[in-house]
Amino acid sequence: MLDIISIGDVTTDVFVQVDELKLICTHDKTDCLLCMHYADKIAARRVDKLIGGNSGNIAIGSRRLGLKSALYAQVGNDAQGKLLLKSLKDDNVGTKYFMLAKGELTNYSVIINYHAERTILVHHEKRNYKLRPFEPCRWIYLTSLGEGSQKFFPLILKNQRKYNAKLGFNPGTHQLKLGLKALSGMLAHSDVTSLNVEETQFLFKTKNRDLRFLLKKLYGTGTKIALVTDGPSGSYAYDGKDFYYCPIYDVPILERTGCGDSYTVAFIVALFYKKGIKEAMKWGTLNAASVIQHIGPQAGLMKLYLLKKILKSNPKFDARTFKGPSVTRGTKYKPVKYEKF
Repeated sequence: MLDIISIGDVTTDVFVQVDELKLICTHDKTDCLLCMHYADKIAARRVDKLIGGNSGNIAIGSRRLGLKSALYAQVGNDAQGKLLLKSLKDDNVGTKYFMLAKGELTNYSVIINYHAERTILVHHEKRNYKLRPFEPCRWIYLTSLGEGSQKFFPLILKNQRKYNAKLGFNPGTHQLKLGLKALSGMLAHSDVTSLNVEETQFLFKTKNRDLRFLLKKLYGTGTKIALVTDGPSGSYAYDGKDFYYCPIYDVPILERTGCGDSYTVAFIVALFYKKGIKEAMKWGTLNAASVIQHIGPQAGLMKLYLLKKILKSNPKFDARTFKGPSVTRGTKYKPVKYEKF
């Protein structure tokens, strides 16, 4: 039996470090534009070609944390698709459901890294998605897929019922654009739904930044745990009874791609090991802190022994429940500097 199967697209990622750009923001920094001179040549200080994609990050991240994992994905039968297959095998991820499609190309992304924040240009190839029956599993994790992937939803829920599996859901851009109604079945049956603040606002068509409001809206879809990450401001969760908050683990940041995936996979693995929500938030935060110290989403994904070692050496690092006034972005919660990795 599998511990977890991750379902979603994987990509070839090209990371471009660019310094000669200009950032223009509103006064409250809630809306920013990354600008460059039109028709100009702009120097790239560093270029890295790596493996990416939400589902691959989850499959590899969960394997490094001790779970027996597999990945369902469809890529082109090209050099990049074969490189993706090799990377999964190198991390001992199950590839039985990883398909190289003849005549198709592998998805491609270009990540512009500017002052440790990333702007991503994404190209999804058109796919004729086919979900093959998969073996019994304890967790199913559905994340970003391209157009047409909604036909998977009934089959995934059928397998969830068949195997009495738990469901993690992190809808990607194409899925969020389907709208709340189209996603309602997946949300209602998920054990953990993970989004960042902007994605949550988009899903519910609101500009409200109140974290308690957003958590309640997400929990109201039927998910058992609503999980909302807010970058440097930390992460928040709600289980219908208590609100939870965890500050970031303060480390030098090289590049942020994969931060959300690394957080969510460690959160779910902690639940797999019967940890509570506060402990799971700590696991997620540490894994994310490791990833942002590297270029790309997978180099920093931690192994279980290292995560436990860091937890043990930082007993004051903790998540907490919170009550009282609503928590909004820009809250007074501040990260605390802990012992470095």
